[in-house]
This record gives sequence, structure tokens and C-alpha cells, in this order.
Amino acid sequence: MQIDTIGETGSTNADLAARLANGEPLAEGYWLVADRQTAGRGRQGRQWLDTPGNFMGSTLVELRAGDPPAMQLSMVAALALLETVLQRLADPSRVRLKWPNDVLLDGAKFCGILLERVRGHAVIGMGVNLVAAPAIEGRETRALAALGPAPQRDAFARELAAAFASEVARWRKHGGDDLRNRWQAAAHPLGAALSVHDEHGTVVSGRFAGLAEDCALILRLDDGSQRVIHAGDVTEEKA
Repeated sequence: MQIDTIGETGSTNADLAARLANGEPLAEGYWLVADRQTAGRGRQGRQWLDTPGNFMGSTLVELRAGDPPAMQLSMVAALALLETVLQRLADPSRVRLKWPNDVLLDGAKFCGILLERVRGHAVIGMGVNLVAAPAIEGRETRALAALGPAPQRDAFARELAAAFASEVARWRKHGGDDLRNRWQAAAHPLGAALSVHDEHGTVVSGRFAGLAEDCALILRLDDGSQRVIHAGDVTEEKA
């Protein structure tokens, strides 16, 4: 495990992708962490806003023959973030997962995960609000500092890197069934009312019925049928 830090860059994901594309032999377990990003990205092309003291970094996983589907690595990353954060919370119920790869603190967004594929590798970027949460229109955000002293960025990076390596090894050993079961145990309960907004603006509402084999979201609609969702933003409806 190697963690390099840089003062400023556009995007740590873009940096690793470019280095892989140029043939640089980066080893699995390598991390690039930035003090500041000027062009951070989230899912579906969204901007990821940085704040000094927050965590912004990327790592890579070599995609090997026999590995489970690479798309599952975003959930692997979410579980690694969950485990890292749980170490710092007296009340574990304050943090949970939301499909596809969000980790929520008191129901508010406090991290982002971006998965990209480059030359036989998955590049996984993570941003975590440690000291401050940027304002995002229409979305509640929070930082770990709201619960007590903010974690020191470099210490958090080491803990996250170790947790991610452990989760990747478990993913390879136990496969998708184990991943789905553990993710569901920390996410919205079965039967929760959800609405999914896809990239085209269509809204589908139903009840959470678990995850498909490829970790797609399964919604049970009012007529009893099921809809499998592979991409979209999820909102859990208030009871």
C-alpha cells in the first residue's frame, strides 16, 4: 500500500487514468490524495466540490480473470468507507448506505464515489467531507466534524486504504453474494419506499426489494411487478 499526496490537481481520478493510459506500471493498492482538486467529478458528470481538510483521493484495482463484475467495486468502496467511519462513531445507526454507492450520515450525503475503467484497471475516486460540507442545491450535506473533532486527513487516508484493501480481498474470495448481503444489511430496509430518478429525468417509485445478481436495484411496483434499475439517483420517501 502506497499513498502519495499532492498539493493541487484537477482530479485524482483523471491523473491515475492518464498515468495508466500512458503505460505507467501502477500497482494495485496505490493511492493518490490531493489537498485540493479544481475539477473533481462525481457520478453522471457532476462536479465534486472540495474543501481544505476534506479527503479527496483515488486508487486502482487490477481487474483479473475470475474477478466478480467490476461494477461491484463501487459497493466495495462504499463498504470500505462505512467501516472506516464506523470506527469513529459511538452510534453506528447514524451512518448507512444508499444505492448505488452513497454513504449517508444522519441521512445526509457526506461522501462521493466515482468508478471508471482504464486499461484493465478500475480507478476508484472517493471524496469525504471530514471538516466541512459544501452546499449542494436540493441535497442535504454533512461532515464528520458535525459529530465531534474532524479526523486528520492523512490518518483517515491510511485507515481507508487499509479497509479498502481488506474489502477487495474479501470481494475476490467470497464474491457477489457476500457483497450484496453485507451491503443490504447496512442500507435501506427491505420494503422501504424509494423513488429513482434516471439520467433522462424519468421517475420510478416502488418498494425496495433487494439487489439483483449484478447489484442492480430491484423495485417492487404498486401493481406487484418488479423493475430492475441499473443507474439513477435514489430518494427514500418519508413515512
